[in-house]
Amino acid sequence: MADECFGHPRLAAIYDPLDPDRGDLDPYLRLAGELGARRVLDIGCGTGVFALLLAGRGIEVVAVDPALASLDVARAKPGAGRVRWFHGDTEDLPPLRVDLVTMTANVAQAIAGPAAWRRTLRGAFEALRPGGHLVFETRDPAARAWEDWTREKSHRVTELPGVGRVESWVRVIDTDGPLVTFRWTYVFAADGQVLTSDSTLRFRDRAEVEGELAAQGFVVAEVRDAPDRPGKEFVFLARRPVADA
Repeated sequence: MADECFGHPRLAAIYDPLDPDRGDLDPYLRLAGELGARRVLDIGCGTGVFALLLAGRGIEVVAVDPALASLDVARAKPGAGRVRWFHGDTEDLPPLRVDLVTMTANVAQAIAGPAAWRRTLRGAFEALRPGGHLVFETRDPAARAWEDWTREKSHRVTELPGVGRVESWVRVIDTDGPLVTFRWTYVFAADGQVLTSDSTLRFRDRAEVEGELAAQGFVVAEVRDAPDRPGKEFVFLARRPVADA
């Protein structure tokens, strides 16, 4: 199930305007260039920002997401015809042989269920050509990022063209071991509508992720720091062994 902030048409439509700075995607673009990737699978593509950046560089892109409303936003953007969009998850994809699989931003953590996470990793493995790479980020639990997810620290009012003033904030509503559930609230001044979206993220430590990757056949090539969030995130670069050929 997609969270409301991605699955509700009114919220999907304001997702990009509320978060216009996507500098967090720059390291992924550089990595695609470093690896010489010509075919990329973007898992959890959302509104298609990263998929379209890749396609704009002449890369063949397959993008998949469970939130139909977000895909509708993506498909309406300029250049969307250069991307193959799929509604669902990795089990809904045709056979692929890509050079690189990506999961940007919160995607890896949002796949919170252990079984779903294993299926996703296996789907990524099967979509890669032998020697191809998977890259994704996940927050280091030791940094306890959720402690800053409060109304006081997140509250803002944004004036959006064609929408009007939108008030938004986030707060944590539950913590249960590695799972953190939080709620975004959105208030639309134009008509007073209040919408909420609950999300749950799983905080996995480095050893856990490395073990899960190995269990699905990957070799961990490198674990990097997120350049825009030093000391707060792990960026995993894993490879499908060439011996699978």
